[in-house]
Amino acid sequence: MPSARPPRAPWSDRSPPVRRALALAALLVIVDCAAAAPAEGGAASASARAVTDDLGRSVAVARAPLRVVSVSPGATEMLFAAGAGAQVTATVEYSDEPPAARVVPRVGDVTAIDMERLVALRPDVVVAWPAGGNPAQRQKLVALGIPIYDQQVERLSDLPASLRRLGMLAGTQAAAERAARSLEARLATLARTYGARPGGRRPTVLLQVWNRPIYTIGGKHLMSDALALCGARNVFADLPEPGPLVDIEAVIARNPDIIIAAAPPGEGAAWVADWQRFPTLAAVRSQRVVAFEDQALSRLGPSVVDATEELCRTIAGVSRGNY
Repeated sequence: MPSARPPRAPWSDRSPPVRRALALAALLVIVDCAAAAPAEGGAASASARAVTDDLGRSVAVARAPLRVVSVSPGATEMLFAAGAGAQVTATVEYSDEPPAARVVPRVGDVTAIDMERLVALRPDVVVAWPAGGNPAQRQKLVALGIPIYDQQVERLSDLPASLRRLGMLAGTQAAAERAARSLEARLATLARTYGARPGGRRPTVLLQVWNRPIYTIGGKHLMSDALALCGARNVFADLPEPGPLVDIEAVIARNPDIIIAAAPPGEGAAWVADWQRFPTLAAVRSQRVVAFEDQALSRLGPSVVDATEELCRTIAGVSRGNY
């Protein structure tokens, strides 16, 4: 079986989910600092306007269209969905959704950017994820007078409003509104189709994001929200950490109805097989341990809704005994 490897960026759909969870947990303090920080950006010019980002900060930016540098794959996907793809002049590695984003020049990755290249692009605004990136480089952008717009979603229901705010930023309100309404409709459909019924019992689920050691998700993670939308209950929802380490004794004590092995591509079958060592678990006895290898489930853009829909179908199928 594969062993745990050093963590990579939590938003990279090419890295195993546990490493995303670990990196996210390590960076949570940055979210708190960013939320408390004053608005960032240079002095407003006569043609500047104020927009509000996802942290509620007022950001002074030029009139649209803008030269936008996105330093988060999730923000890149959101900008394209909001109709602002043509304004994205550069982004970072793993910004591969939608496919049109794959041809956008790169200026680094989520841990560090090439400041010289970024500054040479003369961006009107940098769109960032507040818990990501290099804090020292962020401060340098502030010192250079480059506005920073923080894009962040914590729940699936946050996606439509975030799209609308990006539409205000980029002057693409009509396209952003269409995309936001589409997401709202899809989320509502999922809730109607799979959501818990009043008085009904919700199956408990262990969403495993790494195998040795076992990592899962806490109640504040976006994937826990996806489970709830699917009518299930995260068996470790009470844990405050987004990506907690749990031991097998804790799993046995909570005895989930279903175990979802959210493994990297090609590793799901091995993760599922590994659980057969614990036949006392209800999920193992009832053959309700299944692999789920759609990496979009950990994305912070619209494609997470696609993955959530697949997750809901998986949980419903397992509950009906179709797996």
